Amino acid sequence: MKHTRIARYIDLLFCLVIMPLTIMLLPVDRWIVHNTAFLIALVIYSYGLYFVYRRAKLARLFLRRKYLRIVLLLLVLIGTTELLTYFPMPESDIAMDPRQLAARYNMRSQTIWFFFLVVTGFSLAIELTFELFRQILARQELAAERDRAELALYKAQINPHFLFNTLNTLYALVLSKSDRTESAFVKFSNILRYMYEQADRELISLSDEREYLRQYVDLQRLRLNRHTRVELSEEIDDEGALVPTMLLITFVENAFKYGTSSERDCTIRIGLRLHGEVLDFWTENAVMRRREEATPGIGIENCRKRLQMLFPGRFSLQTGEQDGIYRVRLTIHLHEA
Repeated sequence: MKHTRIARYIDLLFCLVIMPLTIMLLPVDRWIVHNTAFLIALVIYSYGLYFVYRRAKLARLFLRRKYLRIVLLLLVLIGTTELLTYFPMPESDIAMDPRQLAARYNMRSQTIWFFFLVVTGFSLAIELTFELFRQILARQELAAERDRAELALYKAQINPHFLFNTLNTLYALVLSKSDRTESAFVKFSNILRYMYEQADRELISLSDEREYLRQYVDLQRLRLNRHTRVELSEEIDDEGALVPTMLLITFVENAFKYGTSSERDCTIRIGLRLHGEVLDFWTENAVMRRREEATPGIGIENCRKRLQMLFPGRFSLQTGEQDGIYRVRLTIHLHEA
């Protein structure tokens, strides 16, 4: 739509500004009296030539290597232009001296070819500009579609990973015949509802995402004993700020997966703060167990890729272990400066 609107503006510029100014270079006041038919024919020819070029889109034909079609079109236009040079002279000019008559014919031919070159040059310049604009838009749309496909893939990888670990938690509660099993299933159903309702959204309000994290933390607390302590701190200025859906849960899940123990005292700290347009999120946990695989998990790597697509150059993600404590620190500038 935007491209079509710009094209209309360009056509109006040519028809209402450029062509009238070019015609004013001619002796219009004399020709409109003594050479009216030729002047009208020249104006119709010039406007017709312009719209033939605009319809044919020579730049696009050239990029598609339709060289024969381009040559045939140019031959037809050049032939039409040449025929216009033989437009009959007015009777008053035919009776003049042969030298003067030849000079008039020569001036008329030069005028016709001048208009041909002006219209051709302007039309080709516009078409080349539009074709370049179309190529840029096509590349941007292709890149956007690729990014959306990759984001959907990363989210599809994260969600089953989260569900698998949560089902393990519920299974452990069922085996132990805990009286907290019913409450755990209620919270789990709330989590599933959230995941289902927000599956197609890339951004969501911070208040909804925070409630989702709370549900998950509460669910984990149900299976933990007194040896694991969970500290959740929040400081949020704007509850309606938009954040990536189901991004923070990956780091929280890892903290519970590797930072809990039923035999040794340990603490998991989770922090969420929004000040202005800067979101800070962190987790901290003692490493109570380690991954069996040497390679990093897909969850954090997928989160990093999502962040690179959603907030390029506007986030910082630091993860690492020091002195037996694993820390995650994520900072996002939610809006471009």
